[in-house]
Amino acid sequence: MSQQFSLKWTQLRETYPVFHYDSFQYSWKEDHIEIQFQFRTEELVYKPTVLIKYGNWLAPGLKNSLLDSLVFNIGMIELISYWKATASPVVHIHPAQLSVPEQNWWKKLYFKGLSEYFYQNGIETSKEEFFSFSFDAAAPHSAQFDYSYVPSSSFVIVPIGGGKDSVVTLEQLRSSRKIIPLIINPRGATLDCARVAGFDTLEQIFIIEREIDPLLLKVNAKGYLNGHTPFSAMLAFYTVLAAHLTQTRDIALSNESSANEATIVGTEINHQYSKSLEFERDFQYYVAHFMNDCAHYYSHLRPYSELQIAQFFAQYEQYHAVFRSCNAGSKENKWCCNCSKCLFAYIILSPFIEDEKMIQIFGEDLLNKESLVHYFDQLVGWEDTKPFECVGTVEEVNQAIQMIMESRKDKTLIQRYIHNNNLN
Repeated sequence: MSQQFSLKWTQLRETYPVFHYDSFQYSWKEDHIEIQFQFRTEELVYKPTVLIKYGNWLAPGLKNSLLDSLVFNIGMIELISYWKATASPVVHIHPAQLSVPEQNWWKKLYFKGLSEYFYQNGIETSKEEFFSFSFDAAAPHSAQFDYSYVPSSSFVIVPIGGGKDSVVTLEQLRSSRKIIPLIINPRGATLDCARVAGFDTLEQIFIIEREIDPLLLKVNAKGYLNGHTPFSAMLAFYTVLAAHLTQTRDIALSNESSANEATIVGTEINHQYSKSLEFERDFQYYVAHFMNDCAHYYSHLRPYSELQIAQFFAQYEQYHAVFRSCNAGSKENKWCCNCSKCLFAYIILSPFIEDEKMIQIFGEDLLNKESLVHYFDQLVGWEDTKPFECVGTVEEVNQAIQMIMESRKDKTLIQRYIHNNNLN
């Protein structure tokens, strides 16, 4: 299978030698900003759109020239989703020229952020080899872009993902700060969590609606390369745009210390790379050195483990019926109860929420599902590969199981843990 995918990688790169970031444009509408990018190869033209619905949060007197710089950078992260289909060896940037340090920064993000994509497609390459940049000679240098420093205030932007982590950030900060909730592509759980937090109307939420160009879905269906891209890095650039539009300096993410652990043991392949401390520091460097230190991006939960966050979340009972951490069930606003993310959330919360309540929250007793054995073995470290999902560390999962082992020893998965570790 790896040889097959590697051959596809080679053939696609020969067929599509250059990927173009042609342009970005935006227009102010009555209650939002509409952004459109154009990316293309020799045969494929993508025109994804984004709606920035700022609600009641738009600050007065903003300059369009500042939006140019911010939207350009968003295009630099959005292009990854389209580049990955053909993996063109040259990425030609038309709107601006990047300095060598900027090029190196972006290549590191693309390379590490696509590590799962490379692994699952059987691709062996390096940061130096997988592509190179080219530019229009007449294009302005990115250093000429206009960035406005946003001063500190009592406000803070908090992205809401619908899971336990962003709830903890929101609740811990709201006692001392004024929250601007931000949601990308709203769904049931994100809106429900915002509502429980007191943000009852859409105008009280900063909403970003991304629309994938349908052509990419058609290309994927035809068997072009596909795979995971660094979503949290994309979120980072959108939050800086939100910081400018709302004149709010601080952006508080909810990425915990657990995100630093590699998904594949003994490698740097990490599904959560753009949630890691390494990316956070890199992004802070980029904003400070290439964007006039225009905003302050950080993770409020970085000092905490998943177990600590779960303990915090258990106290916020008003969210227990509405939060969701399941990607598979997100469209239907439910726990699918058949994926590794559902199982991880169930395990990590179980030490702090009684058994009957856990079953009520999820609708099933996940510790009694034999069909989840494979995911269980991955989560506890009995296999070399963790699930390609946003889950905690192997050590945290083992700690959580040991905390509930006596009280729930009759459960199928706990019995498996006891037996395999000779704990009878």
